Amino acid sequence: MDMLPDPWREEFWLPPGVSWLDLEQLAAEERPRARDLLLVLPLALVFVGLRYMFERFLAPPIGRCLGLKGRQRAAAAPSPKLESFYSKQSRQPSQREIVRLMADCGKTQRQIQTWFRLRRNQDRPTNAQKFADAGWRFCFYFVAFLAGLTCVVNRPWFWDQRQCWRNYPFQPMERAHYWYYMLELSFYVSLLLRISVEIQRKDFREQVIHHFATVFLLSFSYCANYIRIGTLVMLLHDSSDIVLESAKMLNYGSGWRKTCDIMFIVFAAVFLVTRLVLFPFRIIYTTMVLSMESFQPFAGYYFFNVMLTVLQALHIFWAYLILRMAFKFIFLGQLDKDERSDEESEEEEVEEARDKGGEDLKEEGGEHCWEKSTNALNSKLSMLTKSCVLNNLNSHRATAGDRLRKTQ
Repeated sequence: MDMLPDPWREEFWLPPGVSWLDLEQLAAEERPRARDLLLVLPLALVFVGLRYMFERFLAPPIGRCLGLKGRQRAAAAPSPKLESFYSKQSRQPSQREIVRLMADCGKTQRQIQTWFRLRRNQDRPTNAQKFADAGWRFCFYFVAFLAGLTCVVNRPWFWDQRQCWRNYPFQPMERAHYWYYMLELSFYVSLLLRISVEIQRKDFREQVIHHFATVFLLSFSYCANYIRIGTLVMLLHDSSDIVLESAKMLNYGSGWRKTCDIMFIVFAAVFLVTRLVLFPFRIIYTTMVLSMESFQPFAGYYFFNVMLTVLQALHIFWAYLILRMAFKFIFLGQLDKDERSDEESEEEEVEEARDKGGEDLKEEGGEHCWEKSTNALNSKLSMLTKSCVLNNLNSHRATAGDRLRKTQ
């Protein structure tokens, strides 16, 4: 029976000619060890607790100061049969299923459609929830960016990326970089722990892929002592995320439209420069090309670059969404909405706008409003018809008078 491959084989983690024993020349506190990652899970739980405290006690007053736009949503009337169908079968029933529900519940088609629309709206996140989510991310990215910049800006590899591979893998690890790694890694693990209650936007799957790729990338780069290039990757990502989350916070508030538009322009510029220029032509070029000046390719080298390429593919996807928003901003004059916002059909938006205007949700009320609209339209048409008839009669009379005078 074949033995399972050893996950710590030297040819996977280390360049050719280097063994684990060779790394013993570094002090225990100066070299990264895999067991250091055991600290990540308790720190992630701490982040989950801190996020709950922030969303519960800090986000509401901050939102009120920024004029958080919130509105109460009409709740769907209690209906055990419809609720059971909604939770167990489908949130959007087909026409055949609606007919069956009409027979089971004794409701009209419009009443059932309205009930499902209201029920779907109840599950959609409110502006307060989205503001709290953006506020929490902004606080972390802001603190992480300042901490990362402080511990990296005066290092030689920040300005000359060739220094990232000088004397690799025999590079001592500084305690500041150790804690920078642990905090970033714990934060993304906390996002995965809360994945079931996260706000599901259009790019929800891409976000999940991004979180998993980031966790694997940070874990591998720590164990393989890719810490120098890893600090640059984290710093590069945090720089644009700060502007993004601040723009989203202002977007949920009222009276900040111009400021939000300016923040979006700044974010788009920072994102496109950092993710589509610096990341591929600095970071990936450094890991793929410049690293070969210090060692020969090995399995870990290919794995690390594949993970960076996955991140770059996600950057291109998000850049496409950002450019779509920029197109709307340039040609429509303002931002329409976040392209990554939670999914919402146009029909539901129209129905919700009608409800907000005071239209009755019941069948009888709907028929009454329809009759009023029809009567108003008919009266306008009759007035227009009478006006056209009178104009034609006056025209005919004037023409007949002219002919009579000419004959005389």
